[in-house]
Amino acid sequence: MIAGIAIVAALGAASVIGVVVNRRSGVLRGSKAPSAGAQDNSDLGLSEAGPTLVHFSADSCGPCAAVRRVVDQVCAVLPDVAHVEVDIDANPVAAKRLSVLSLPTTFIFDAEGQQRYRTAGVPKAADLQTALRPLLTSRSN
Repeated sequence: MIAGIAIVAALGAASVIGVVVNRRSGVLRGSKAPSAGAQDNSDLGLSEAGPTLVHFSADSCGPCAAVRRVVDQVCAVLPDVAHVEVDIDANPVAAKRLSVLSLPTTFIFDAEGQQRYRTAGVPKAADLQTALRPLLTSRSN
C-alpha cells in the first residue's frame, strides 16, 4: 500500500517536471545577461545592421545539414537577417563561452550582440521566424 502511494507520488512529480521542462524548451525569453557588451562575441562575426542567426556545427554532424537548409529558408524569407555558421572544431573557445554542449546548436543575436534565442537540435523555420520578427521591427522604428 505504502509502496503504491510512493510510486504514484513519484510519477506525479516526474510528470510535473516533464511538463515544465518541455514548456520552457525553445521559448524566447529576455536575456538575463549583464549589460550590453559584457560578453565579447566579436569572434562570431555578428552583423551590426540587424539580427544574426548563428549555428554551431561540425563536419561529423549529420543534423547540421538540416539546420543549414532551415536557416537558408529563413534567410530567404527574412533577407535582413545575417547568417554565420561556426565550426566547433575551429572555434572551441566560442563554443565553450556560449556553453554549446551538443550539435547542432542555434542562436539568434540582436544587432547589439545580445543573445535573444537559443535552441539545440534542428529548429523549425517558423520558430526562428517568430523569434526574429520582433528584432527586425524594432530596428525599423
